[in-house]
Amino acid sequence: MQDSSTPNHGDIQRSSARLNRRSFLGTGAAVVGAGALAGCLGDDEAGDRNDFAIVSSPAGFDDNAFNDNALEGLEEAAEEFDREVNAVEETEEAEYQSVQAELAEQQRYSVIVLVGFNHFDALETNAVEYEDQNWMLINDHVEGQDNVSGWIEMNNEMSFLAGVAAGTLTTADISHAGSSTDPSGTTVGFVGGEDIDLINAFEQSYIEGVEWVNDDVEVLTGYGGSFSDTSAARDVAESQIDDGADIVWHAASAAGRGVFAAAQNEDRFALGVDVDQSVTAEQYADVILGSAVKALNEATYQVGAAAAQDDWGSVSGEQNLSIEQGGIDFITGQQFEGALPAALDDSLEEAKQAFIDGEIELTCGPTGC
Repeated sequence: MQDSSTPNHGDIQRSSARLNRRSFLGTGAAVVGAGALAGCLGDDEAGDRNDFAIVSSPAGFDDNAFNDNALEGLEEAAEEFDREVNAVEETEEAEYQSVQAELAEQQRYSVIVLVGFNHFDALETNAVEYEDQNWMLINDHVEGQDNVSGWIEMNNEMSFLAGVAAGTLTTADISHAGSSTDPSGTTVGFVGGEDIDLINAFEQSYIEGVEWVNDDVEVLTGYGGSFSDTSAARDVAESQIDDGADIVWHAASAAGRGVFAAAQNEDRFALGVDVDQSVTAEQYADVILGSAVKALNEATYQVGAAAAQDDWGSVSGEQNLSIEQGGIDFITGQQFEGALPAALDDSLEEAKQAFIDGEIELTCGPTGC
């Protein structure tokens, strides 16, 4: 629920309503590694709060997905408003409270962006301790803290669209670069990273999307146990393909590259997540039929712009990215544009309109079940 401070989402709709490929390109920005962290925290004298900082989720940057998409939008705002970005890669959740605090103590940043719900517990403390510091939290929000812009991404809606795509395409006859579907079969797969409530919601919503299209399709599910272990994700995907899945979707961040490798190795197909992974993981573009995407880059751009323009009230409090706002969509992979059946677009448009009309109720929310 949004209060009277909810912004006009024109900035998001400006480019993400069409959710074209350019909006979801991965960033090439330099990232501050964990080994360099000590050099970036505490050496600078306190100054004007002009620059931006961003701290990764445990998956880290260069994930070709969630973290890179968030960084891209902040980099865009930094370029437009002549700011610097300190991108801190911290993969150990136990370090989040101290990393957040040390960044805030520099009094250098007009906003500190925290990628992922994993930052929530630490921010609950630090948002109060550093009330003069503005924060952006992705995938959660902190009640009663005006200095926090908490963005809830409708991951359940995004996952549902991935399921709609998989359920539609598994019965189609698709062949490309040696890979093919099995139109006589009705099995698709899902590979999660860590087996946690957030990713369980991805799984369940994906299943519901598949069943919305065709309740005869079986969904095989499994978890690699990590957001970075590509080998584990590949093993799970290969097992599902061996059991009949011809399309596998993942919610495993950087580990999802293992799913794409399995699809290539087994001559089947996969779906990407968060961004157009046929672009950000281009070496696998020949097996990525499409990607379920969210305009997180537009959200970080909007927050960066608000901080730079001293307009924090426009983004303060709980915000969200949804289908209705144009912030969630499914886009075709770059090697499959114009080559997939018209039934895909028909199913996706019907599903998106059903969400807008309030006709679809999902079992799980955007952050858990």
